[in-house]
Amino acid sequence: MKQAVFLAMLLIFGTAAQAADQMRMAVTTSFHNSGLADILLPEIAKDLDLEVQLLVVGTGQALKLGQAGDVDAILVHSRAAEEAFVAEGYGTHRREIMYNDFVFVGPADDPARIATKQDTRMALQAIASARASFVSRGDDSGTHKKELSLWRDAGHDVDSFGPWYRAVGAGMGAALNTASGLDAYILSDRASWLNFGNKGGLALLFAGDPVLFNQYAYLPVNPARHAHVRADLTARLEGWLTSDRAKELINAYTIDDETLFVFNAE
Repeated sequence: MKQAVFLAMLLIFGTAAQAADQMRMAVTTSFHNSGLADILLPEIAKDLDLEVQLLVVGTGQALKLGQAGDVDAILVHSRAAEEAFVAEGYGTHRREIMYNDFVFVGPADDPARIATKQDTRMALQAIASARASFVSRGDDSGTHKKELSLWRDAGHDVDSFGPWYRAVGAGMGAALNTASGLDAYILSDRASWLNFGNKGGLALLFAGDPVLFNQYAYLPVNPARHAHVRADLTARLEGWLTSDRAKELINAYTIDDETLFVFNAE
């Protein structure tokens, strides 16, 4: 775990100015790739005098960091795994903050014709039938977990797929780069796709199915498990993330006039 933490620490970034208080939060690569952190962190520092250092990893690794007490809180998007994290006593509770959706991206000429399909199940069946190139995150991230569940719901086991299915074991940006290079289909969160700069011949082909809903939640690490975690700071951050100020910033964040996240904290 110490090696994993060291590698993750290489991706830490925080606010430009040194704040009076500091805490560490593990977040997903999709959240980082969206660019929203660059908007929120300076405002958090300004309003709370709090520097939030981010460890940018997949959801699975974020949960492991929380279990080990290597971070004070996590912000991830895989509800079943989050609820298990809390049920097992690693987190104090789960608080929903915002959502967007998953989308299917692929070659603009759409050889599997997924853009014409009525639902996600049919779209995936079309990709599998055509044996069209498909890139999977393959990294135990929230996006990867979602993709696997969608394949299962479509009646497919990815372990039975041939070389047309490529699990790259990488974050969202790197996986999108691979898909761009291979002219392949891929499941992405909408925010990462909109903020992605190397689209090549790819296009957003399928979206809008309710099963592609993508909720992000905040989970403070349980101080009863790890007495050193900054429960006071995680509570302050949670108050800010669920405030009208956060709502304003999250809902106003757009790329090419398209909203990336919708605030839904209660």
